[in-house]
Amino acid sequence: MANYISGNSIRAGHVIVYNKDLYRVMKAEHRTPGNKRAFMQAKLRSLKDGTQTEVKFRADEEIERATLEQSEMEFLYEDPTSGYCFMNSETYEQIFIETEVLGDVKLYLLPNSRVTVEFHDGRPIGVQPPETVELKVVDTEPQLRGATVSGSGKPATLETGLVVTVPQFVDIGEVVRVSTSTGAYQERVKG
Repeated sequence: MANYISGNSIRAGHVIVYNKDLYRVMKAEHRTPGNKRAFMQAKLRSLKDGTQTEVKFRADEEIERATLEQSEMEFLYEDPTSGYCFMNSETYEQIFIETEVLGDVKLYLLPNSRVTVEFHDGRPIGVQPPETVELKVVDTEPQLRGATVSGSGKPATLETGLVVTVPQFVDIGEVVRVSTSTGAYQERVKG
């Protein structure tokens, strides 16, 4: 049974069927140009090949939202030949997910991280990490003399390879909390 939503109901994160392929909505903006009809401007990423496209949906247009099964899983390890290994928390069944399916989510994964894996027709199509993750700083510039807390930030490389802008007082070896939705530094956790 197909699940249809109106063009006005599209939100970032939804997985929809567009031109008979699955796409994840990366961004959706409601627009009302002058005296014309309102529409949703959506940025879509193909789950098949990763290409992105911009699409206008009429407010009253019917769009098929893909039915997804979700499983709580634990990230175990990365295998250079097979991909990323995840284990179902209930059945202990292990699956490998290709790097292309993960996209930038791989920058938030540490062994034993709990994530939600989305499946469509028994095939993994996406991984939802927790809202925030705590990662160790492995490389950053030393604090500038006289730099204030409210001053400019500096780039820091975290243990997964993610680069974020952190305040001047953050040093190598400290742990910081990062938002997985924006990729932005939130706070220093511990050293």
